[in-house]
Amino acid sequence: MLRVLEKRQRQRERENDLRIHIRANRNAERERERERERERERERERERERERERDS
Repeated sequence: MLRVLEKRQRQRERENDLRIHIRANRNAERERERERERERERERERERERERERDS
């Protein structure tokens, strides 16, 4: 009986650890996507700046 409870407890701990890692990975991926979007926006701004330089 005790072994069964210990086994279930370890299983719950493993599942919780996995959930934590999955959540951290998702958060990290979202942050990388936001950074890529910021970089694309900076590139668009540089391109607009170059066009303004050319036009003037």
